[in-house]
Amino acid sequence: QVQFVESGGGLVQPGGSLRLSCAASGSIDSILNMGWYRQAPGKQREFIARSTRGDATVYVDSVKGRFAISRDNAKNTVHLQMDRLKPEDTAVYYCNEFPPDPTTWGQGTQVTVSS
Repeated sequence: QVQFVESGGGLVQPGGSLRLSCAASGSIDSILNMGWYRQAPGKQREFIARSTRGDATVYVDSVKGRFAISRDNAKNTVHLQMDRLKPEDTAVYYCNEFPPDPTTWGQGTQVTVSS
């Protein structure tokens, strides 16, 4: 069972950028869809982006054009490049399969967008 460890979060001003990383404990080559999710304070965790083995990508409207997901199957990593960040992007960010395996959630990485 593959576990995920997220990193790269932090405090950034509105309009800034961050690059999140997700390291898998095993191979992700057989996982068809890898996804990024986030949970804002007081809200449920939500899906925001996914990448297929063939590098096709899907984004929710709120991040489309600002975020970019990528996966490196050789290194068992998934990244999320986040540009033009907004205060409403503040959340804990997680990676997981899509649809998510509820037993493999990591600790997430905190992203705070504030001036």
